[in-house]
Amino acid sequence: MFVGHQPPAHRFGRRVVLAAAALVGVAACGSDNDDGAGSNSSAAAVDQDFNNADVQFARDMIPHHERAVEMAVIAIDPSVEAGQEVQDLATRIEDAQDPEIDLMSGWLTAWGQGPSGSGVTAGTDDADGMDMDDDMMTGEEMSSLAELRGDEFDQQWMDMMIRHHQGAIAMAETELDDGSNADAVGLAERIIEAQEAEIDEMRTLLDS
Repeated sequence: MFVGHQPPAHRFGRRVVLAAAALVGVAACGSDNDDGAGSNSSAAAVDQDFNNADVQFARDMIPHHERAVEMAVIAIDPSVEAGQEVQDLATRIEDAQDPEIDLMSGWLTAWGQGPSGSGVTAGTDDADGMDMDDDMMTGEEMSSLAELRGDEFDQQWMDMMIRHHQGAIAMAETELDDGSNADAVGLAERIIEAQEAEIDEMRTLLDS
């Protein structure tokens, strides 16, 4: 089972800062879009118009993002000797998906929905009985990845991340088809745009 490569202590502090920044940003957006009344209310901060598809999108995407962040942390670790291009991409993935995890967790809380199916952690292949999708890396795959070095690591990491991104894009497309919450649909659109671009980037690196 994959048990290593936990983020060091300072990364948890960083997550707190990112979460606070995300909340400030959401509140600011609510203030800009209203008529000046109730700008400090929680209703202004989180859109309460949601359906089951929105809830499922957040519940499924949180553990999916968590696994991508775990993969990114491995690539950034100097011990695996990843190429600079892979390290840079891994850093961008972590920086993008960490705050998105916090954002979606905030939605579920505001909607009164539990994070069922979320919380994949190192050393587990699932959480709360959730079946891992074909695109989700297993603990065994993560352990094998962490044992690779240099060019061999880079190739395997990108192959795995491409597969992982394709799964996220499929989930986001389902949200576009079935979701009703404007914030969730907007995030789905951003995920598709960002991860399609990252897939193209990784394929270019693999072909070079």
